Amino acid sequence: MPLIYYFRVYLLTQTYLIMLKEFKEFAMKGNLVDIAVGFVMGAAFKQVVTSFTGGIVSPLIGLVFKADLKDLKYVISEGSINSEGVVEGGSVLLWGQFLTHTIDFIIVAFVMFLLVKGVNAFKRKEEVLPPEAVGPSDNELLSEIRDLLKK
Repeated sequence: MPLIYYFRVYLLTQTYLIMLKEFKEFAMKGNLVDIAVGFVMGAAFKQVVTSFTGGIVSPLIGLVFKADLKDLKYVISEGSINSEGVVEGGSVLLWGQFLTHTIDFIIVAFVMFLLVKGVNAFKRKEEVLPPEAVGPSDNELLSEIRDLLKK
């Protein structure tokens, strides 16, 4: 094989190694890892909130409407039932489902607000004021200048 072929393979290999190194540096930055952990925790927390809303909040609100909150809807136009028993051509506003998802969002947003507020308060406590510079005070410096000018 010609020498140019080996040179191209070498250049491609070096390019891929450099790209891999840059990607590793990017992926291991603290912020990106924090975002990934937060995303996974948020997804898991969303499941807990959805379960809470669907299993506890919706039935309690449904007591008022005498039905489960998720099942509440407004039928705009009736559809027809086909031979398989499926409704076709109807228009329905699923306002109960929308309200359930809105409650989910409000709970998640409120908890995230409290979490961010707690983290910010913790960061403020961690901030350490720089130590004061040790040296002569302004009055000492002025009196020293005055003494030098008298000479």
